[in-house]
Formats: sequence, structure tokens, C-alpha cells
Amino acid sequence: MIRTLFIAASLCVNCAYAQTDTVNAKLFHDDSTSPKQKYLPEITMVGRNSKSDYQQMPQIVGTNIYAGKKNALIVLDNVQGNVVTNTMRQVLAKVPGVHIWESDPSGIQIGIAARGLSPNRSWEFNIRQNGYDIAADPFGYPEAYYNPQLQAVQRIEVVRGQGSLQYGPQFGGMVNYILRNGSDITKKFQFESQQTLGSFGLFNSYNAVGGKTEKVHYYSFFDHRNGDGWRANSRFYTNAGYGTVTYYFTPKLSLNAELMYSHIRSQQPGGITDAQLQDQAEQSTRSRNWFDIKWTTPALILNYNINENTRWNTRLFATIGDRNSVGYLQSITVKDSINPATMQYNNRVLNIDQYLNYGLESRIITDYHLGKMKNTVSGGIRLYTGNTFRRADGKGTTGSDYDMTVIGEYARDVNFRSNNIAAFVENIFRINEKIIVIPGLRYEWLEGSASGRNGYDNTGQPIILQNITRSRSFILAGVGAEYHVTEATELYGNISQAYRPIQFANLQAPPTTDIVDPDLKDAKGYNIDFGYRGKIKNYLQFDVSGYYLQYNNRVGTVTVSANPVRRLITNVGNSTSKGFEGYIEFNPVRAFTKSAKTDLILFASYSYTDARYTKDIEKATTKLTGKWVENSPRNIFRGGITAGYKGFLFTTQLSYADESFSDANNTVTPSANAQNGLIPSYAIVDFSATYKFNKEVTIKAGLNNVFNNRYFTRRAGGYPGPGALPGDARNFFVSVGVKL
Repeated sequence: MIRTLFIAASLCVNCAYAQTDTVNAKLFHDDSTSPKQKYLPEITMVGRNSKSDYQQMPQIVGTNIYAGKKNALIVLDNVQGNVVTNTMRQVLAKVPGVHIWESDPSGIQIGIAARGLSPNRSWEFNIRQNGYDIAADPFGYPEAYYNPQLQAVQRIEVVRGQGSLQYGPQFGGMVNYILRNGSDITKKFQFESQQTLGSFGLFNSYNAVGGKTEKVHYYSFFDHRNGDGWRANSRFYTNAGYGTVTYYFTPKLSLNAELMYSHIRSQQPGGITDAQLQDQAEQSTRSRNWFDIKWTTPALILNYNINENTRWNTRLFATIGDRNSVGYLQSITVKDSINPATMQYNNRVLNIDQYLNYGLESRIITDYHLGKMKNTVSGGIRLYTGNTFRRADGKGTTGSDYDMTVIGEYARDVNFRSNNIAAFVENIFRINEKIIVIPGLRYEWLEGSASGRNGYDNTGQPIILQNITRSRSFILAGVGAEYHVTEATELYGNISQAYRPIQFANLQAPPTTDIVDPDLKDAKGYNIDFGYRGKIKNYLQFDVSGYYLQYNNRVGTVTVSANPVRRLITNVGNSTSKGFEGYIEFNPVRAFTKSAKTDLILFASYSYTDARYTKDIEKATTKLTGKWVENSPRNIFRGGITAGYKGFLFTTQLSYADESFSDANNTVTPSANAQNGLIPSYAIVDFSATYKFNKEVTIKAGLNNVFNNRYFTRRAGGYPGPGALPGDARNFFVSVGVKL
């Protein structure tokens, strides 16, 4: 009964997260160095007078503590690049060390990582929207199938290191997409529209209305995008609708409600061989593979400013989604051609996931005094239940269009469930005017289970999953610190424990071939950061730091017997990532002149990553010690120049990623099916320009991959199609935006 009421409450009130939490923000008026400590109703004030899209997070935002943490705030209105197709190498260009998989021309599937971790659907980050989870299941299946369209995003928060204490299971950090909610609109009704045309049949239409009165602010949009893609068999479309309303019962108490619905369908061209990529990268040997996602995220959010020192926030949220795929998934060395015996194509394979997750997070923050110094304590609780209903390996039709008709029944029919209870506390101790220390603790209880049928044996008897339930609890600890060298620069550092739970796939062991190690453990480890960041006057900002990431008990599969073949799902080893992350932005016009009409911004972000396997578990049959971690380029550089005069801005950007390995064995020579082998380094140049005719009308244009380089960032073993997945060729876009 309680669970039913919980779901009903999550579904029946559908509206928006408006970040109206008061903020103890360190502001810079037009990026000056006169810091002001003040409670503000909106964090969007940070950097609003700057043309830079990159800012440091304040020490406190709402009920969240960011002091002592490696963080970044990306202001989307100032991003000079293609946000229409979520081109993350441009959006996150100033966040050092972000490794991006670039194989989806629609921008539907965002794959990002850092510090030697896998970018696979961003699953090493805790992905959130308006402060709550939007991944398939953050514990058992943390893949971000849905990502919001960036025209609707006001800002992106990126937190690394000590973020695990506030947000739970992650090694990479937290990425939070804050959507527009109408709070920054100054009139009762405003209409905005952005229409985009681009290469390969790209069309995008974004239309929104919003407004603000004394008691209410609201925002709603509808977005449609479609295109043919550069490669053959790459058609796609997306439709998304969103509505949010915030009602102020009193100036201190507000209720936000929101609902996002997204429907995505894309044709998947599959991988190709290395030779094919060099000869004709736009080709595709798969014309019958399709992917379809429907995602609904309702939320109800209460903000209460109890007094000038204490604020309380509670989020009730849900994720209701499904992921459907149909295709021919054999290695690309096997042709998908008409069978001469039947004069038809072979049957395709169907897979369906359905997700029903719901949760509650409640946080409170308050200031108090110890002696003359004001300190701050933040704490919160989390309750979460996730359900994944998986039907897989169904026999599909011999057709070519998207068709989920199943012949017979699905071979696999499995139910995964996760439960989580967590609590955390963090405290800012202000030792004096220059030194602060931020210790924290997080308690986690979680449980994962799997039940159902995992296929049929040779006699046609169902293979029932082993009765596997994993329940455990533990405490994570961490401490951060800041030393304020000047009013606008600081040394910072932290060390914080992190973990990655046992995934659903590790509980899905066929008893005829696989055994789950009864001692299987969650992957655990820690992050260490130490750096120097800040601003010098109104023309220079920077953040340079070193890091160390220890990732213990990585989960994998090892062979333990040959006759019959038996595989053991167990912890196979440890890895260590260490390196440097740096960002600098310099405005010589502000440094050497007093011109108010002209701007010139030079920026560069660079990371060096040394990510290697450092220890093999005794049960492992393949020794990995000393080998490089897969999908971890050693050097990543992004830099560029933005020049502006009055309403015109032009940006050119270079993106470079070093070579990396696609597998833990560090295979160099590409395999015949292109699933293993070196991923070569690549460099991409992008141009973009913006002209504001006035406050109402803006035009944007861009040319991506200016020199038409051939490159790829990923080798796939399964979806979205085995083989090397090319990045896009040269392409352009033009957008016209109006606000009325």
C-alpha cells in the first residue's frame, strides 16, 4: 500500500525543479575580483554578466556543499557550439579530462567519462536532472539512455572526487542537468523558439512558453528533431515535451512539480572494419537495426527556507521508461543478406527493458557558530526502489523496419530489483578567514536481486536463474579543505571513498555455464584531488589540479574449467588512475584595454591520465597487471579562441584525444571483426558563430569537423552494432532563435 501511494504521488503531480534555493554565493560582478557574500534567490546569477560558459561552483548551492570539491558549472546560454545535437566536445570543452564517445549523430546517446573510466552511456557518472536520478537504475544498470535536449538546459553541474558522499554510487563524479523553469523570466508570458537546419537532413524545432507572477513561475517546451545521419542507415527522430510549475505559498515555502516525456527512435548503422573506415566510412552493412526509447520522469520538489540560516529541500521522483531494440547483431564479418533457402532475410533479435524506479531524497542545511566563526552542516536521507523487467533474445521478423513483433516467446524473461537506503552528513568548519575543512560521512544499505528465466537448455527446459540476492551496508568517508590564498584564489583538496555496486548483469548467471562467486564484492576505492583555482582580476580564471583514483575489486568473468567450460563471475583485479587536469581562460582585451565593445577569450583544457591495472585477483586466469585500462586516452586537449564585437561572437576550437586501447589485454592490431584493437588518436577543429540582432532575435551557425577528418572513438562488441563506430564527417548547422 505504501509503495502504491509512493508511485501515485510521483505520477500525479508533474512539474518543475526551479532552483529557488537561497545560495551562499561568491559572485563576481562582470567577473571582477570584488567578491560579495550574499544570499541569492537564484544560482543563475553566477556568471550572468560574463560571456564565458565556464564558472566555478559557489561553496554552497541550495542544500548542497561544493566547497573543497573539483567542480565546474557550464552556462548553456554562453556555450558557443552545437547544442542542438548535444555535441559534448563543444559543450564540455572547458571541463578538463572528459573523454567522449562520438558515434551518435543525433546526440541521443551521450557517452562521457573521465580519469580512465568507460564512457559507455556515461555509466561511471551519477547522471541527474534537476537533482534526481534519470539513469535506467543507478545501482544495477546505471546507463543513461535518456539525456535532456540541451536547448532546454539552463546549466550543467559537474562534480568529481568527494561528490560520492552526497550522491552515492559513482567513481567518475556527478553530472546534473538543470532545466529551464521560467524563474529568470521577468514577465507573465514569454514565447521563445529556435529553428535549426543542418547537414544530412537535420531539422530541429524547439518551442517554449514561460512566465512569472508574484506567486507562480512556469515553463513548458516541445522539441522535435530528425535527420538522416551522415552514414547510411542512420535515420532518427526525437520528440520531447516538458512542463514545470512552481508555486510560492509564502516567500519562504515553494512547491515545484514537473513532468518530462521523451520518445526517441533511431536506426543503427552498426560497426565497420578499420579498412572500411579508411575507404568509405559512411557505409553501413546493417540496414535492419533499430533502437526505441520512451522515458518519463515526473518529480515533486518542496523547498522551505526555514529561516535565514536553515533551508530544507525534498524531492519525490520516478523514472518510467522502456528500451526496445530489434536487429541483426552478428559480427560484421557475417553478412546480413537474404537467405537463399528462404529467399528472405534471417530473423532479427528482439530485446525489451522496462523500468519502474521511484525514490525520495530529503536534505537540510543550516549555519551555526563555533566561537566567532560561522560553520555549515548539511545532511540528508535517500530512499529508492528500482525495478527492471527484461525480456531478451526474442525471435523477431525478417523485415527491415522497426517492428517489435515477437515469434513465440522471449528466451529470457528476468526481473531485476534494487533497494537503497542512504544517509549522509557533511560539515564546513571555518577555522579562520582563510582555512575551511569539510569532513563527511555517508551510510549505504543496498540490495540487488534477480529472478526469472534465463533461457532454455538443449531439451527445451527453462533455465531458471540462480537464487541470487546481494544485501550489504557500509560507510563511506571523506574530507576536503580549502585555503584561500587571496580573495579570489584558493588551494583545495579532498580524499573521498567511492563505490560501484554489483551490476544486474553480474546476477544473471546461466547455471549451465556460469557461476557467481559467493564472495563477489562491490567495487570500492577512493578519489584524491589537490589543486589551485580562482580568478585574477576580470581577465583570467583557472583551475589546475592533480588526482589519484584507486578502483579496487573490478568485476569480470574468468574461466575456471575447460571440460565442461565453466566461467566464474568474480572480482578480477584493481586499477589505478593518476594524472593532471588543468583549465585556463584569458581575456587579453580586458587585461590590456578598457574596451567594452570587443572581447577576446583564449581558453585551453588539458588532462594527462595514467590508468593501469595494478593488481590481479588470485582467481583471475588472465593477468592484467601493468596493462593500460581500456578506453583511457593519456592526453586530452581542447582549446580555442572566442572573438566578439558588439553582438557578434566567433569561436574556433581544437579537440584532440590520444590513442587508447579497446580491451584490457591492450590488443594493438585490429581484429577481423574490428571489435578489438587500438583506437587511434584524432584531432577535430570546429567553428561556430553567433549574432544577436537585439534581445529578441539571435542567429547561430557552426561548421563541425572543418577538415573532414576520419576518426572513431569506440569499438563495440554488441549494441549499437559490433565493430568500429565512426565519428561524423564535416557538417554544418544554422539556427534562428526568437524571444517574444
